Amino acid sequence: QVQLVESGGGLVQAGGSLRLSCAASGRTIANYLMGWFRQVPDGERDWIATVSWSGATSYYADSVEGRFTISRDNAKNTVYLQMNSLKPEDTAVYYCAAGRTNAKAMRNPDSIESWGQGTQVTVSS
Repeated sequence: QVQLVESGGGLVQAGGSLRLSCAASGRTIANYLMGWFRQVPDGERDWIATVSWSGATSYYADSVEGRFTISRDNAKNTVYLQMNSLKPEDTAVYYCAAGRTNAKAMRNPDSIESWGQGTQVTVSS
């Protein structure tokens, strides 16, 4: 199983940007679809983005489309989430995820093989 560790979270003003990183170890992420989810207190873990094995194709939830960009560097075994034009409603714990199903299935948390520990993102108004 691949181990994942997120970093880059923090406090930012509305309209600002943050870049999250997810460093993997134990196995190469080249064999995994990679994604990001987020969760608010007492809320469900919601899918926000997936990137294909090669990085050529990415998928986004409507709530972040056009503002967030997911990318991967298989040589560095790292996945990124660039978040621009942040809004207070983006405040959540962000989780990196690895799976080996397909892009559609990756939207379901039950299909995820490995999770990171999460990193807090707080957007102030």
